[in-house]
Amino acid sequence: MDVTSTLSIFEISAIFLSITALLAYINHRFIGLPTTIGVMVISLLVSIAAIFLGFLGFDELIDYEVSLLDQLNFTHVLLDGMLSMLLFAGALHVNVRDLRRYKLPIGILACVGTLISTVIIATALYVVVPLLGFNLSFIWCLLFGALISPTDPIAVMGILRSAGAPKSIETVIAGESLFNDGIGVVVFALLLGILTSGDMPTTYSVAHTLAVEAGGGIIFGLILGGALNYLLKAIDSYQEEVLLTLAGVIGGYALASHWHLSGPLAMVMVGLMVGNHGRNLAMSDKTRHYVDLFWELIDEILNAILFVLIGLEVVMIVYSANLLVAGVLTILIALCARLIVVGLTTTIFNKQLELPSGAWKVLTWGGLRGGISVALVLQLPDGSQRNILLALTYAVVVFSILVQGLSVGKVAKSIKTK
Repeated sequence: MDVTSTLSIFEISAIFLSITALLAYINHRFIGLPTTIGVMVISLLVSIAAIFLGFLGFDELIDYEVSLLDQLNFTHVLLDGMLSMLLFAGALHVNVRDLRRYKLPIGILACVGTLISTVIIATALYVVVPLLGFNLSFIWCLLFGALISPTDPIAVMGILRSAGAPKSIETVIAGESLFNDGIGVVVFALLLGILTSGDMPTTYSVAHTLAVEAGGGIIFGLILGGALNYLLKAIDSYQEEVLLTLAGVIGGYALASHWHLSGPLAMVMVGLMVGNHGRNLAMSDKTRHYVDLFWELIDEILNAILFVLIGLEVVMIVYSANLLVAGVLTILIALCARLIVVGLTTTIFNKQLELPSGAWKVLTWGGLRGGISVALVLQLPDGSQRNILLALTYAVVVFSILVQGLSVGKVAKSIKTK
Protein backbone atom coordinates (compact mmCIF):
# COMPACT_ATOMS: atom_id res chain seq x y z
CA MET A 1 0.00 0.00 0.00
CA ASP A 2 1.25 3.48 -0.85
CA VAL A 3 2.07 5.23 2.44
CA THR A 4 0.91 8.53 0.96
CA SER A 5 -2.55 7.23 0.07
CA THR A 6 -5.47 8.77 1.88
CA LEU A 7 -7.49 6.34 3.96
CA SER A 8 -11.09 6.70 5.06
CA ILE A 9 -11.97 7.16 8.72
CA PHE A 10 -13.30 3.59 8.76
CA GLU A 11 -10.05 2.20 7.35
CA ILE A 12 -7.90 4.14 9.82
CA SER A 13 -10.13 3.04 12.72
CA ALA A 14 -9.96 -0.57 11.54
CA ILE A 15 -6.16 -0.46 11.36
CA PHE A 16 -5.65 0.98 14.84
CA LEU A 17 -8.31 -1.24 16.41
CA SER A 18 -6.67 -4.30 14.86
CA ILE A 19 -3.22 -3.18 16.06
CA THR A 20 -4.57 -2.62 19.57
CA ALA A 21 -6.27 -6.03 19.69
CA LEU A 22 -3.10 -7.77 18.51
CA LEU A 23 -0.88 -5.95 21.02
CA ALA A 24 -3.36 -6.62 23.83
CA TYR A 25 -3.28 -10.33 22.95
CA ILE A 26 0.53 -10.39 22.89
CA ASN A 27 0.69 -8.62 26.25
CA HIS A 28 -1.86 -10.93 27.87
CA ARG A 29 -0.36 -14.08 26.36
CA PHE A 30 3.36 -13.44 26.78
CA ILE A 31 4.10 -10.36 28.94
CA GLY A 32 1.41 -10.02 31.61
CA LEU A 33 1.62 -6.31 32.34
CA PRO A 34 -1.53 -4.29 33.03
CA THR A 35 -3.26 -3.95 29.65
CA THR A 36 -2.77 -0.20 29.20
CA ILE A 37 0.90 -0.28 30.17
CA GLY A 38 1.57 -3.49 28.25
CA VAL A 39 0.18 -2.27 24.92
CA MET A 40 2.02 1.02 25.34
CA VAL A 41 5.33 -0.77 25.96
CA ILE A 42 4.90 -2.92 22.85
CA SER A 43 3.84 0.03 20.67
CA LEU A 44 6.86 1.98 21.96
CA LEU A 45 9.11 -0.91 20.96
CA VAL A 46 7.50 -1.00 17.51
CA SER A 47 8.13 2.74 17.11
CA ILE A 48 11.73 2.43 18.29
CA ALA A 49 12.26 -0.45 15.86
CA ALA A 50 10.80 1.66 13.04
CA ILE A 51 13.14 4.53 13.91
CA PHE A 52 16.13 2.18 14.06
CA LEU A 53 15.25 0.66 10.69
CA GLY A 54 14.95 4.19 9.31
CA PHE A 55 18.52 4.92 10.39
CA LEU A 56 19.60 1.79 8.49
CA GLY A 57 17.87 3.01 5.35
CA PHE A 58 14.69 0.97 5.61
CA ASP A 59 12.15 3.79 5.75
CA GLU A 60 9.00 1.93 4.75
CA LEU A 61 7.75 1.10 8.26
CA ILE A 62 8.35 4.52 9.78
CA ASP A 63 6.94 6.28 6.71
CA TYR A 64 3.78 4.20 6.90
CA GLU A 65 3.44 4.79 10.65
CA VAL A 66 3.91 8.55 10.28
CA SER A 67 1.40 8.63 7.41
CA LEU A 68 -1.21 6.81 9.50
CA LEU A 69 -0.68 9.08 12.51
CA ASP A 70 -0.87 12.21 10.34
CA GLN A 71 -4.22 11.10 8.95
CA LEU A 72 -5.52 10.05 12.37
CA ASN A 73 -5.01 13.43 14.14
CA PHE A 74 -4.39 12.33 17.73
CA THR A 75 -5.67 15.59 19.23
CA HIS A 76 -8.99 15.40 17.40
CA VAL A 77 -9.47 11.71 18.20
CA LEU A 78 -8.84 12.16 21.92
CA LEU A 79 -10.30 15.59 22.72
CA ASP A 80 -13.27 15.40 20.35
CA GLY A 81 -13.90 11.66 20.36
CA MET A 82 -12.61 9.44 23.12
CA LEU A 83 -12.34 11.85 26.05
CA SER A 84 -16.07 12.24 26.65
CA MET A 85 -16.62 8.50 27.02
CA LEU A 86 -13.48 7.91 29.08
CA LEU A 87 -14.32 10.66 31.57
CA PHE A 88 -17.93 9.51 31.90
CA ALA A 89 -16.82 5.90 32.41
CA GLY A 90 -14.28 7.01 35.01
CA ALA A 91 -16.75 9.17 36.95
CA LEU A 92 -19.49 6.53 36.80
CA HIS A 93 -18.04 4.56 39.70
CA VAL A 94 -16.85 7.44 41.89
CA ASN A 95 -18.88 7.78 45.08
CA VAL A 96 -20.17 11.32 45.57
CA ARG A 97 -20.20 10.87 49.36
CA ASP A 98 -16.47 10.16 49.26
CA LEU A 99 -15.89 13.20 47.04
CA ARG A 100 -17.77 15.41 49.48
CA ARG A 101 -15.75 14.07 52.39
CA TYR A 102 -12.48 14.90 50.65
CA LYS A 103 -13.69 17.96 48.76
CA LEU A 104 -11.05 20.20 50.37
CA PRO A 105 -7.92 18.37 49.16
CA ILE A 106 -9.57 17.59 45.81
CA GLY A 107 -10.54 21.24 45.28
CA ILE A 108 -7.14 22.58 46.33
CA LEU A 109 -5.15 20.11 44.24
CA ALA A 110 -7.41 20.39 41.18
CA CYS A 111 -7.72 24.18 41.08
CA VAL A 112 -5.02 25.97 43.08
CA GLY A 113 -2.54 23.13 42.73
CA THR A 114 -2.79 23.07 38.94
CA LEU A 115 -2.13 26.82 38.72
CA ILE A 116 0.79 26.72 41.19
CA SER A 117 2.33 23.73 39.42
CA THR A 118 1.99 25.51 36.06
CA VAL A 119 3.98 28.50 37.33
CA ILE A 120 6.63 26.39 39.07
CA ILE A 121 7.25 24.18 36.03
CA ALA A 122 7.26 27.16 33.64
CA THR A 123 9.76 29.12 35.76
CA ALA A 124 12.11 26.17 36.23
CA LEU A 125 11.95 25.26 32.54
CA TYR A 126 12.63 28.88 31.54
CA VAL A 127 15.80 28.80 33.64
CA VAL A 128 17.02 25.32 32.67
CA VAL A 129 16.48 24.95 28.91
CA PRO A 130 18.76 27.83 27.83
CA LEU A 131 21.64 26.01 29.60
CA LEU A 132 21.17 23.18 27.08
CA GLY A 133 21.11 25.45 24.04
CA PHE A 134 17.34 25.70 23.58
CA ASN A 135 15.36 28.90 23.23
CA LEU A 136 11.91 28.94 24.83
CA SER A 137 10.05 32.13 25.59
CA PHE A 138 8.20 32.29 28.90
CA ILE A 139 4.76 31.98 27.28
CA TRP A 140 5.84 28.65 25.76
CA CYS A 141 7.09 27.53 29.17
CA LEU A 142 3.74 28.49 30.69
CA LEU A 143 1.96 26.49 27.99
CA PHE A 144 4.05 23.47 28.87
CA GLY A 145 3.32 23.96 32.57
CA ALA A 146 -0.41 24.11 31.84
CA LEU A 147 -0.49 20.96 29.70
CA ILE A 148 1.76 18.84 31.93
CA SER A 149 0.47 19.87 35.39
CA PRO A 150 -2.96 18.17 35.35
CA THR A 151 -2.92 14.51 36.34
CA ASP A 152 -4.58 12.51 33.61
CA PRO A 153 -7.78 10.76 34.80
CA ILE A 154 -7.45 8.16 32.06
CA ALA A 155 -3.97 7.11 33.19
CA VAL A 156 -4.62 7.55 36.92
CA MET A 157 -7.92 5.71 37.29
CA GLY A 158 -6.94 2.85 35.04
CA ILE A 159 -3.82 2.08 37.09
CA LEU A 160 -5.15 2.88 40.58
CA ARG A 161 -7.72 0.08 40.36
CA SER A 162 -4.96 -2.46 40.92
CA ALA A 163 -2.54 -0.29 42.92
CA GLY A 164 -3.92 -1.18 46.36
CA ALA A 165 -3.97 2.41 47.63
CA PRO A 166 -6.05 3.25 50.71
CA LYS A 167 -9.60 4.22 49.75
CA SER A 168 -9.19 7.80 50.96
CA ILE A 169 -6.09 8.41 48.83
CA GLU A 170 -7.64 6.71 45.82
CA THR A 171 -10.67 9.00 46.15
CA VAL A 172 -8.50 12.13 46.34
CA ILE A 173 -6.32 11.19 43.37
CA ALA A 174 -9.29 10.08 41.26
CA GLY A 175 -11.36 13.14 42.17
CA GLU A 176 -8.47 15.50 41.51
CA SER A 177 -7.68 13.90 38.16
CA LEU A 178 -11.30 14.09 37.02
CA PHE A 179 -11.50 17.84 37.63
CA ASN A 180 -8.01 19.22 37.09
CA ASP A 181 -7.82 18.23 33.43
CA GLY A 182 -10.77 20.57 32.78
CA ILE A 183 -8.95 23.37 34.61
CA GLY A 184 -5.72 22.62 32.75
CA VAL A 185 -7.45 22.62 29.34
CA VAL A 186 -9.06 26.02 30.06
CA VAL A 187 -5.76 27.55 31.24
CA PHE A 188 -3.97 26.07 28.23
CA ALA A 189 -6.59 27.54 25.87
CA LEU A 190 -6.17 30.99 27.46
CA LEU A 191 -2.39 30.86 27.11
CA LEU A 192 -2.60 29.55 23.55
CA GLY A 193 -4.89 32.47 22.71
CA ILE A 194 -2.27 34.87 24.06
CA LEU A 195 0.44 33.16 21.99
CA THR A 196 -1.49 33.19 18.72
CA SER A 197 -3.02 36.68 19.06
CA GLY A 198 -0.18 38.42 20.84
CA ASP A 199 -2.69 40.30 23.03
CA MET A 200 -2.65 40.11 26.81
CA PRO A 201 -6.19 39.53 28.10
CA THR A 202 -7.62 41.59 30.93
CA THR A 203 -8.29 40.15 34.35
CA TYR A 204 -12.01 40.42 33.64
CA SER A 205 -11.76 38.49 30.37
CA VAL A 206 -9.74 35.72 32.04
CA ALA A 207 -12.21 35.47 34.92
CA HIS A 208 -15.13 35.54 32.48
CA THR A 209 -13.63 32.78 30.35
CA LEU A 210 -12.97 30.61 33.40
CA ALA A 211 -16.46 31.22 34.74
CA VAL A 212 -18.16 30.51 31.41
CA GLU A 213 -16.12 27.48 30.35
CA ALA A 214 -15.49 25.80 33.71
CA GLY A 215 -18.58 26.97 35.60
CA GLY A 216 -20.79 26.64 32.55
CA GLY A 217 -19.49 23.14 31.88
CA ILE A 218 -20.31 22.06 35.44
CA ILE A 219 -23.82 23.56 35.32
CA PHE A 220 -24.51 22.07 31.90
CA GLY A 221 -23.33 18.68 33.16
CA LEU A 222 -25.66 18.87 36.15
CA ILE A 223 -28.62 19.76 33.93
CA LEU A 224 -27.80 17.03 31.42
CA GLY A 225 -27.26 14.49 34.19
CA GLY A 226 -30.62 15.37 35.74
CA ALA A 227 -32.39 15.05 32.39
CA LEU A 228 -30.68 11.73 31.71
CA ASN A 229 -31.69 10.37 35.12
CA TYR A 230 -35.30 11.41 34.46
CA LEU A 231 -35.32 9.52 31.14
CA LEU A 232 -33.71 6.45 32.70
CA LYS A 233 -36.24 6.38 35.52
CA ALA A 234 -39.20 6.63 33.12
CA ILE A 235 -38.50 3.25 31.48
CA ASP A 236 -37.18 -0.16 32.44
CA SER A 237 -35.41 -1.59 29.40
CA TYR A 238 -31.65 -1.99 29.57
CA GLN A 239 -31.14 -1.76 25.79
CA GLU A 240 -32.70 1.71 25.56
CA GLU A 241 -31.13 2.85 28.83
CA VAL A 242 -27.61 1.91 27.72
CA LEU A 243 -28.30 3.73 24.46
CA LEU A 244 -29.50 6.79 26.38
CA THR A 245 -26.26 6.97 28.38
CA LEU A 246 -24.18 6.67 25.19
CA ALA A 247 -26.21 9.35 23.41
CA GLY A 248 -26.11 11.61 26.46
CA VAL A 249 -22.33 11.39 26.66
CA ILE A 250 -21.49 11.84 22.97
CA GLY A 251 -24.26 14.33 22.23
CA GLY A 252 -23.72 16.24 25.46
CA TYR A 253 -19.99 16.60 24.85
CA ALA A 254 -20.60 17.83 21.31
CA LEU A 255 -23.16 20.34 22.54
CA ALA A 256 -20.88 21.60 25.32
CA SER A 257 -18.07 22.10 22.80
CA HIS A 258 -20.43 23.90 20.43
CA TRP A 259 -21.42 26.30 23.23
CA HIS A 260 -17.74 26.76 24.24
CA LEU A 261 -18.29 25.14 27.62
CA SER A 262 -15.89 22.70 29.25
CA GLY A 263 -16.89 19.33 27.84
CA PRO A 264 -14.58 17.39 30.20
CA LEU A 265 -16.08 18.97 33.32
CA ALA A 266 -19.58 18.47 31.94
CA MET A 267 -18.98 14.75 31.37
CA VAL A 268 -17.54 14.33 34.85
CA MET A 269 -20.71 15.82 36.35
CA VAL A 270 -22.95 13.64 34.15
CA GLY A 271 -20.98 10.55 35.15
CA LEU A 272 -21.22 11.40 38.85
CA MET A 273 -24.98 12.01 38.65
CA VAL A 274 -25.77 8.88 36.64
CA GLY A 275 -23.35 6.78 38.70
CA ASN A 276 -24.84 7.84 42.01
CA HIS A 277 -28.41 9.20 41.84
CA GLY A 278 -29.22 7.41 38.59
CA ARG A 279 -27.71 4.12 39.70
CA ASN A 280 -29.66 4.08 42.98
CA LEU A 281 -33.00 5.53 41.91
CA ALA A 282 -33.40 5.25 38.14
CA MET A 283 -32.09 1.78 37.25
CA SER A 284 -33.22 -1.76 37.92
CA ASP A 285 -30.63 -4.34 38.95
CA LYS A 286 -30.59 -5.72 35.41
CA THR A 287 -30.12 -2.30 33.82
CA ARG A 288 -27.41 -1.43 36.33
CA HIS A 289 -25.55 -4.61 35.42
CA TYR A 290 -25.65 -3.93 31.68
CA VAL A 291 -24.81 -0.22 32.03
CA ASP A 292 -21.79 -1.08 34.18
CA LEU A 293 -20.70 -3.85 31.83
CA PHE A 294 -21.07 -1.70 28.72
CA TRP A 295 -19.10 1.24 30.09
CA GLU A 296 -16.44 -1.02 31.59
CA LEU A 297 -15.86 -2.50 28.13
CA ILE A 298 -15.84 0.96 26.50
CA ASP A 299 -13.34 2.15 29.11
CA GLU A 300 -11.02 -0.84 28.63
CA ILE A 301 -11.13 -0.74 24.82
CA LEU A 302 -10.62 3.02 24.48
CA ASN A 303 -7.88 3.03 27.13
CA ALA A 304 -6.02 0.31 25.23
CA ILE A 305 -6.35 2.19 21.93
CA LEU A 306 -5.23 5.45 23.55
CA PHE A 307 -2.09 3.96 25.07
CA VAL A 308 -1.20 2.28 21.79
CA LEU A 309 -1.47 5.66 20.09
CA ILE A 310 0.74 7.27 22.75
CA GLY A 311 3.41 4.66 22.04
CA LEU A 312 3.17 5.00 18.28
CA GLU A 313 3.28 8.82 18.36
CA VAL A 314 6.92 8.67 19.52
CA VAL A 315 7.99 8.53 15.86
CA MET A 316 6.83 12.15 15.50
CA ILE A 317 9.53 13.44 17.86
CA VAL A 318 12.79 14.98 16.66
CA TYR A 319 15.60 13.59 18.84
CA SER A 320 18.96 14.95 19.99
CA ALA A 321 21.33 14.31 22.90
CA ASN A 322 20.52 17.65 24.51
CA LEU A 323 16.81 16.93 24.23
CA LEU A 324 17.27 13.67 26.10
CA VAL A 325 19.07 15.53 28.90
CA ALA A 326 16.35 18.18 28.89
CA GLY A 327 13.75 15.43 29.09
CA VAL A 328 15.36 13.92 32.19
CA LEU A 329 15.56 17.35 33.86
CA THR A 330 11.93 18.07 32.94
CA ILE A 331 10.83 14.81 34.56
CA LEU A 332 12.57 15.91 37.77
CA ILE A 333 11.01 19.38 37.51
CA ALA A 334 7.52 17.95 37.07
CA LEU A 335 7.99 15.61 40.04
CA CYS A 336 9.34 18.42 42.23
CA ALA A 337 6.42 20.68 41.29
CA ARG A 338 3.99 17.88 42.16
CA LEU A 339 5.79 17.27 45.45
CA ILE A 340 5.64 20.97 46.37
CA VAL A 341 1.92 21.23 45.61
CA VAL A 342 1.06 18.01 47.45
CA GLY A 343 3.42 18.81 50.33
CA LEU A 344 1.96 22.25 50.89
CA THR A 345 -1.60 20.91 50.72
CA THR A 346 -1.07 17.99 53.09
CA THR A 347 0.99 20.08 55.54
CA ILE A 348 -1.23 23.18 55.76
CA PHE A 349 -4.51 21.25 55.85
CA ASN A 350 -3.27 18.15 57.67
CA LYS A 351 -6.05 18.08 60.32
CA GLN A 352 -8.86 18.78 57.87
CA LEU A 353 -7.78 16.27 55.23
CA GLU A 354 -8.17 13.09 57.33
CA LEU A 355 -5.68 11.25 55.12
CA PRO A 356 -3.38 8.40 56.23
CA SER A 357 0.12 9.19 57.42
CA GLY A 358 2.49 9.45 54.47
CA ALA A 359 -0.32 10.10 51.99
CA TRP A 360 1.89 12.66 50.27
CA LYS A 361 4.01 9.83 48.86
CA VAL A 362 1.15 8.25 46.91
CA LEU A 363 -0.36 11.62 45.98
CA THR A 364 3.00 12.69 44.54
CA TRP A 365 4.01 9.44 42.83
CA GLY A 366 0.44 8.69 41.72
CA GLY A 367 0.08 11.98 39.86
CA LEU A 368 0.37 10.39 36.42
CA ARG A 369 0.35 12.23 33.11
CA GLY A 370 -1.08 10.74 29.95
CA GLY A 371 -2.92 11.27 26.69
CA ILE A 372 -4.42 14.66 27.48
CA SER A 373 -0.95 16.22 27.79
CA VAL A 374 0.03 14.72 24.43
CA ALA A 375 -3.18 15.92 22.79
CA LEU A 376 -2.64 19.46 24.05
CA VAL A 377 0.99 19.75 23.01
CA LEU A 378 0.05 18.63 19.49
CA GLN A 379 -2.26 21.68 19.29
CA LEU A 380 0.69 24.07 19.47
CA PRO A 381 1.78 25.97 16.33
CA ASP A 382 4.44 24.22 14.25
CA GLY A 383 8.02 25.25 14.83
CA SER A 384 11.17 24.49 16.78
CA GLN A 385 9.62 25.44 20.13
CA ARG A 386 6.73 23.02 19.56
CA ASN A 387 9.20 20.25 18.71
CA ILE A 388 11.05 20.88 21.98
CA LEU A 389 7.86 20.79 24.05
CA LEU A 390 6.64 17.69 22.22
CA ALA A 391 9.82 15.80 23.19
CA LEU A 392 9.64 17.03 26.79
CA THR A 393 5.97 16.06 27.05
CA TYR A 394 6.69 12.55 25.84
CA ALA A 395 9.56 12.21 28.28
CA VAL A 396 7.29 13.07 31.21
CA VAL A 397 4.33 10.99 29.97
CA VAL A 398 6.36 7.86 29.20
CA PHE A 399 8.21 8.04 32.54
CA SER A 400 4.95 8.72 34.34
CA ILE A 401 3.10 5.75 32.91
CA LEU A 402 5.90 3.19 32.74
CA VAL A 403 7.91 4.01 35.88
CA GLN A 404 5.37 5.65 38.20
CA GLY A 405 2.46 3.56 36.96
CA LEU A 406 4.25 0.26 37.53
CA SER A 407 5.59 1.22 40.98
CA VAL A 408 2.74 3.24 42.53
CA GLY A 409 1.29 0.02 43.96
CA LYS A 410 4.45 -0.58 46.00
CA VAL A 411 4.33 2.99 47.28
CA ALA A 412 0.65 2.59 48.16
CA LYS A 413 1.34 -0.55 50.21
CA SER A 414 3.76 1.41 52.41
CA ILE A 415 1.00 3.76 53.56
CA LYS A 416 -0.70 3.11 56.88
CA THR A 417 -4.45 3.61 56.93
CA LYS A 418 -6.10 5.46 59.79
